[in-house]
Amino acid sequence: MKRILFAATITGILFSSCMKGSGKCNFNACAIVATSAEIQTIQNYLSANSLTATQHCSGIFYTIADPGNGAAVSACSDVSVTYKGYLVNGNIFDQSATPVPLSLGQTILGWRIGIPLVRAGGKLILYIPPSLGYGNQDMKDANGNVVIPANSYLIFEISVVAVA
Repeated sequence: MKRILFAATITGILFSSCMKGSGKCNFNACAIVATSAEIQTIQNYLSANSLTATQHCSGIFYTIADPGNGAAVSACSDVSVTYKGYLVNGNIFDQSATPVPLSLGQTILGWRIGIPLVRAGGKLILYIPPSLGYGNQDMKDANGNVVIPANSYLIFEISVVAVA
């Protein structure tokens, strides 16, 4: 798990537009948009599995199980989350049953876009296309085994435990 979160942190740093200490979060959730082919692939997956999800302007899809009623989340918030991440074939690649603290400004774009759709206490499912996930890079574990193949479509079940 830590290896995947580390990789997410590195990826997030490359796309970071949060200015810590300034109180500003200059992140436009619709500025980077998945390709129409990626969006269509997710729509096909949802349809084939009789799933209902809302399309975000970025091209991620989401289902809000609980909007939460705590503090609001921004794309640059520090949050604690529990989650399960898996591929469209059902293979789980990472999960955490205990809260993991992280800065959304240092995660994959799909998380920066999707997690702010709920508040603290909220739960959602994100369907993330490759361009808003890990892109064309294999993600490997500490032993060098590919855990997330390049160009993977990702599904995350996320609970926002707290917002700092």
